[in-house]
Amino acid sequence: MSGARIPGRRIAAAVLAGALPALAFPAPALWWFAHVALVPWMLLLRSAPTGRRAALEGWLGGAAFIVAVHHWLLPSLHVFLVPVAALLGLLWIPWALLVRRLLGGAPSAGRAGAALVLVPAGWLLSELVRSWQGLGGPWGLLGASQWEVPPALRLASVGGVWLVGLVVVAVNCAVVLLVAVPGARAPAVAGLTGCAMLTGVVWLWAPTPEVSGRLRVAVVQPGPVADGPDSTERRFAVGERLTRTAAGRPVDLVVWGESSVGEDLAARPDLARRLAALSAEAGAPLLVNVDARHPYRPGIRKSAVLVDARGPTGDRYDKMRLVPFGEYVPARAFLGWATSVGRAAGEDRVPGDVPVVMSLPGGVRVGPLVCFESAFPDMSRHLVRGGAGLLVAQSSTSTFQGSWAPAQHASLAALRAAETGRPMVHATLTGISAVHGPSGERIGGALPTAASTAAVYEVPTARGTTLYVRFGDWPVAAALAVLAAYCAAAGSRSLRRPARGPSSPPARTARG
Repeated sequence: MSGARIPGRRIAAAVLAGALPALAFPAPALWWFAHVALVPWMLLLRSAPTGRRAALEGWLGGAAFIVAVHHWLLPSLHVFLVPVAALLGLLWIPWALLVRRLLGGAPSAGRAGAALVLVPAGWLLSELVRSWQGLGGPWGLLGASQWEVPPALRLASVGGVWLVGLVVVAVNCAVVLLVAVPGARAPAVAGLTGCAMLTGVVWLWAPTPEVSGRLRVAVVQPGPVADGPDSTERRFAVGERLTRTAAGRPVDLVVWGESSVGEDLAARPDLARRLAALSAEAGAPLLVNVDARHPYRPGIRKSAVLVDARGPTGDRYDKMRLVPFGEYVPARAFLGWATSVGRAAGEDRVPGDVPVVMSLPGGVRVGPLVCFESAFPDMSRHLVRGGAGLLVAQSSTSTFQGSWAPAQHASLAALRAAETGRPMVHATLTGISAVHGPSGERIGGALPTAASTAAVYEVPTARGTTLYVRFGDWPVAAALAVLAAYCAAAGSRSLRRPARGPSSPPARTARG
């Protein structure tokens, strides 16, 4: 009977261990925990009696991680979150098999050293695949848990959030070797030393942004507005009132949150005139966000629109990467039933075609992003390569007030700023709004959820190019190359060897 209960216990342990890393992300924000959060899961996987059991425990742990990091989606997706998590959990099976293969039994120093490279690469592979927009995007990448750690932000300036994640997983792997494999303590210590040395070298030698000027940016956060047929108009009116409170202070740009304007300005010239009057009163352009059907183009779009004292300037960016289920339903013909059990989009939004960089009167160029586009490192990098000196993300997490979502979303601005060497403004309707400087450092205080206010920030601009902007996702390419080489070597060895039984981790030789 006890033997029959063991698999059940291991399944429960896999689910719990997979969920643990979520504690490293906001709101708990136990960033230090990320460096050991994978250890229980990896210890379980290395002891799996078979590869099939390791695959099962990797799948269950991955699904639990997705649910834990995205649990705030339950009000929108309801039970649909479970099959989504089960699907994405499959991506951790290769990593689980790598852990068992390289860390199981009593690995030699060479195998332990290989694990310190290959296990992090396997984890990155799962993150890379699920970062595709259609699978939900790069939300909850392990490296993103380090958004408030200056040395980690400096690593991000060299290799993006990917390099930070590789280092964090390598530390977890070294801890597993220290705890469970006494004979591999030398490579484990070498691995920890290597991670520390890499971080130190980057801290000392990586180029840092050179401050070149300052912008005064007003962030307008209207706060919660009760739902109703006139809620968009009431939110607009609150935005007007709050913008006027900032009009007495000299500002260079006023930023409103996502969906702050509920009708297209081409269809509502009266709204355009009110915004133009506000711009004249504030003495600065307004970057608003329109969530509406365009009178001359099909479908509903979410668009960042720049308005000055003469009206819309013609600078308009249509959101390119839409939120699955939130803004469109993938394969609606088959999955449209999701709208009946949650808050999935009743009508698909239309994505934009190209990124846009907008020019301010003082010469600074702005790169707008909308909502969860701030989670994609490649989008902010592309905008900076296109000349953006300031990144702005317009967001709304009003559906998820009181959950971890606002804090998780706001934290991404620090990573995008550090990666690109450009300041980033994260402006929301209901908080958390935050501003980060070109090294990822927090500028001023964040605007908490439920606050209805306008705040002016002194934002330092910068010149120079980070290594991440210059070379892009090179850690991803390196990790994929290492995994490909390992698979090729393993395949070559299997062809040279005679057929044997199912592989298993080397076992200790019995003595007696």
